[in-house]
Amino acid sequence: MFDLLMSADMMLPDPDGMAALLIDKLGIHGHANWRQAFDNHPYIAHFLRVHKSLAVAPTRVEPQWHLDYENPGDPMFHEFLESLKDYQGRHRPMLTHSLVLSLHGPKFDAFVDKLMRRNLAFRMAQRTPEMPFDRLWLGATPERPRYSPEVDGGLCIEVMPMEPLQMPAETFATPPAQPRDPKPADMVRVTARAFLVRDLDHTLRCCAENLDWEPQDAVQDLRSEGYRRAVMPFTVANSAALHVIQPKAWNTDAAHYLNNWGPGLYYIRIAVNDLKAKADDLKARGTAFTWVPESEAVSGRPLIRIDPRGLRGQVFEFEEA
Repeated sequence: MFDLLMSADMMLPDPDGMAALLIDKLGIHGHANWRQAFDNHPYIAHFLRVHKSLAVAPTRVEPQWHLDYENPGDPMFHEFLESLKDYQGRHRPMLTHSLVLSLHGPKFDAFVDKLMRRNLAFRMAQRTPEMPFDRLWLGATPERPRYSPEVDGGLCIEVMPMEPLQMPAETFATPPAQPRDPKPADMVRVTARAFLVRDLDHTLRCCAENLDWEPQDAVQDLRSEGYRRAVMPFTVANSAALHVIQPKAWNTDAAHYLNNWGPGLYYIRIAVNDLKAKADDLKARGTAFTWVPESEAVSGRPLIRIDPRGLRGQVFEFEEA
């Protein structure tokens, strides 16, 4: 259904400092040109890359924050954003401003037509000189700009056309683009962004009935992890997948997170070339982590889990490419 998960986002104060922290502690790539800020759209966002090629790694890592200034570009967005904070819980360490999904132009047009035929709640921002393209949020309307989860089952989805992203043609190649001459410890791409929910079946039902979006396979029961997981696919082969997770056993990492902080964002998982070399790189950076020798979450292969206390509460994982 959808073509691309544009970014794995994190909404938190001082996105400039967070971008610098991710570059220093994880080795993610940053550049001054990847920082976005507009006077008439008061926010700061960094579209960081785990690999410099967008064809190889089209899903970016996005620390961002909206500033409490007048917003002439989208005067309703502040109220919408405050409602998102209320919905997720203002003390939650990981907050999303939206899961940004992208569709090629004709598919975007058809998607908006479908929302209107089905009388589903959505809101579109006006086009501005800084952003002369469409952006659409589910679960809100112009006359009621506060988020409600009945359309997307609580996933806080934003949809935009692919064309403004200016992705290279190789992004859509078959077979998908691969790194050239990868070195040990090099990151390859974001493979997954996880989202915790209380009722997986309800969320999947909303996505299927309202958005025609269904998991790529049957829901998985990962008993050693203590959760059920649905993998939501995208047509761009190198896009990160969306993992929608419902914890089932209480004394597990996922259940503790859900019961500490409530539903919402969970891990960002990144594939690397030579996981042991990445472990050495993290040690050299002074980045605390746990080495999991066998994880059912990655089909019994090893997994690195970064200590979130060193990343302002953000949960990152590394797996073998």
